[in-house]
Amino acid sequence: MTGWAREGPGGVVLELLVQPRASRTRVVGEHDGRLKIQLAAPPVDGEANAALVVYLAGVFGVKRADVVLLAGEAGRRKRVRVAGVRAADAEARLLP
Repeated sequence: MTGWAREGPGGVVLELLVQPRASRTRVVGEHDGRLKIQLAAPPVDGEANAALVVYLAGVFGVKRADVVLLAGEAGRRKRVRVAGVRAADAEARLLP
């Protein structure tokens, strides 16, 4: 088990490091105890947060409403809960 994915109430809690305005949206690996995700969206008017929710919902096959930003709305370090997903499944789907 890694430190960035842990079981939480109703799903998995992910500790993420997000890099907005990248050339494409993708997972690049672990960085400083968090999973680093590059997003093509700019960090303007919540676009990067919305893109992160859409990306994670697509990866896990859940509704966007099942992906909740718990902390880090205005920063690069974010905590996200994905309902109905286990930590082991998150690691298997997200690690490149």
